[in-house]
Amino acid sequence: MTTQRIPLTGVIGSPVSHSKSPQLHAHWLRTYGLSGYYIPMDVAGDNLETVLETLPKMGFVGVNVTIPHKQRVMEMADLVSDRATLIGAANTLIFREDGKIHADNTDGYGFVENLRQGAPDWDPKAGPAVVLGAGGAARAVVASLIDVGVPEIFVTNRTKVRAEKLVEDFGKRLKVVDWVKAGNILEEGNTVVNTTSLGMLGKPEMRVPLDGLRKQAVVTDLVYNPIETRLLRIAREMGCTTVDGLGMLLHQAVPAFERWFGQRPEVDNAARAAVLR
Repeated sequence: MTTQRIPLTGVIGSPVSHSKSPQLHAHWLRTYGLSGYYIPMDVAGDNLETVLETLPKMGFVGVNVTIPHKQRVMEMADLVSDRATLIGAANTLIFREDGKIHADNTDGYGFVENLRQGAPDWDPKAGPAVVLGAGGAARAVVASLIDVGVPEIFVTNRTKVRAEKLVEDFGKRLKVVDWVKAGNILEEGNTVVNTTSLGMLGKPEMRVPLDGLRKQAVVTDLVYNPIETRLLRIAREMGCTTVDGLGMLLHQAVPAFERWFGQRPEVDNAARAAVLR
């Protein structure tokens, strides 16, 4: 009698103890009655190549990748998706049966699906977007906003050269605005996105003046600790539609879970509750 191998997955990075992904995937595995495990693995850079060679031999079908390995794993993968190449980072690896490693990035997908769920009337083509920040998360956000047809994107960052690099990589639809003038461009934004760590628990508050926010704007913050940041609270009080950042974490996990376990999971209140425990 042969027994089927139990699929193993997890998240690799350093550190990973803060990751909510193990709680989310364990919830979905229980919900759908599936065999499998999702394990947090703290992997140092020196060991990354050895670990990626070894995991498939141990029964791993794939892993999520977090800081600081999201760029380096792309060099080690046999196949890299177009969106991962465009963003310049991978957050998901699939270990294929033919032995090849496929690298992908689902952050942009998670961002857009979170907005569509949290703001069903959101029309990305209705006007410009304002993106605060120019790091890795901003790259995923910008790529996805372009993909869904946002006509113009204003990017502002404390280090201007990083914002200018986004224009260089993503094209003329982007316009760079000095950080000190960030408040002035909010009135242009049909969609406003904070991709910085400002407002996160233990980080400085965002001091960008918010009185220019339009009531028609959809405002979202990638920070999800706290769930309602100062940006989202003020935007809500001003009558804007607000979408918290937790949903992006949940939605970006959907494609990977489906590939690994063969079941497309639902992002619902139970999934949110699972990661907030």
